[in-house]
Order: sequence, then C-alpha cells, then structure tokens
Amino acid sequence: MDEGLSVIGFDADDTLWQNESFFRLTEDKFAELLADFAEDTHLRDRLLELEKKNIGHYGFGIKGFMLSMIETAIEVTEGRVDGQVVAQILAMGQEMLRHPIHLLPHVEETLASLSDRYPLVLITKGDLLHQEQKLAASGLGELFSAVEIVSEKQPRTYDRAFSAHGTGPRHAMMVGNSMKSDIRPALDVGAHAVYVPHGLTWALEHAETPEGHPRFHELPDLGGLVRLIDQLE
Repeated sequence: MDEGLSVIGFDADDTLWQNESFFRLTEDKFAELLADFAEDTHLRDRLLELEKKNIGHYGFGIKGFMLSMIETAIEVTEGRVDGQVVAQILAMGQEMLRHPIHLLPHVEETLASLSDRYPLVLITKGDLLHQEQKLAASGLGELFSAVEIVSEKQPRTYDRAFSAHGTGPRHAMMVGNSMKSDIRPALDVGAHAVYVPHGLTWALEHAETPEGHPRFHELPDLGGLVRLIDQLE
C-alpha cells in the first residue's frame, strides 16, 4: 500500500448481520398468499420491478418493501385484494422490523481488533430509524467512530465520508457485500474496497466484478480482514 489507512468503512446489512434472508422468507410467504391470483415467477418479477420503481419514492428498507408488496397485490388481483390480505402483508413487514439481529461470522472480533487501530465508520443505506435500531441491537455501536446512514451509495458518498472521517479516499478502505453499492463506487474515488460476498444478494445490488483492479480485494468472510490489512500496509 502506497499510504497508510486513515479510516475504514463498513456496510451493515449482510456484511455485519443477516438481512436479505428475511426479505426472501417474507417474499416466499407473499407468493403463497397471492398464489390464487398470480404465478410465482410472475409475482416475484413484478414485485422486483415495483421495488425498483419505488426506490425513488420510499428509499431502501422494509417499509418500502411492504408498500411495494401491497402495490403488487393490488395490481395482480386487479384491485380485488381485500383488507385481510393487506393486513397480512403489513403483519409480515412488522415481523421483519422486529426480527432480532444475527451477526455474521467473525464480525465482533474483527471490528474490536480494528477499532483499536483505525477510525471505523458505518456507511449504510436504508430507513434511518430502523438502521439506528439495528445498530443498537447489534451491540457494535461503540466500535464505530461515526455512522453515516444515507439514501444512496454513490462515489460522492464515499468521497465525502472518507474526507470527513479520514484523510480522503486514497487513505480509506470500504468493506461490504454489494458490488454495486459498496465496492464499485468506493473504487471509483480511489479507495481500497474489500468484497465479502453474502450467500443472498438482492438482484438490484448486482454489478460487474472489477477483476484486476489493484485496489479490489475479496474475502470469504471478515475473519481474514485484519491479515489482509497487515499485508497491504
């Protein structure tokens, strides 16, 4: 590494704790609920299309997902969906909001080790209240020097965050599971980016892998992050 790190950024959902699996389980229940009105694949495809369309209205997170499910139900039933079905969709979303936090492997010990050496910044997108609640429930809050909850992750997001909490992107590293949101935009501003793939990734977070990029790194889990940083520095 041609300079030392001044700050390390971490994504939250599916990097530090489980998230996408709860969306998939709820989507399965939703498909069962509307099975009399729409074929499974069509229903899921339409839900995804509406989620993509609605990001600009509702942002990312469970509340937007609930509203997109309700809109999908209205559409596939041609407006015949009854209040009981809507109530069940709302109940599924509320169950997701109440779900306990399950940390992913090696998260706690890795953050504890690195927090003694670098400022750590949580950079996550989604609903402000729910992201704050998840961080509090995770028990990881005291390990972070700062928290950035943003509506979208773009190159300027990382440029600003790494300049505010460190000495700029060239002296920064971003760690996350989303190629589209965590890796590509961090590389675009000159930071190191560590891809830690999760078994489940939302279709809208897929992007091309930057093979051969000198600042792109990949690990199977966070257990190897400290060793990677030691090797780079």
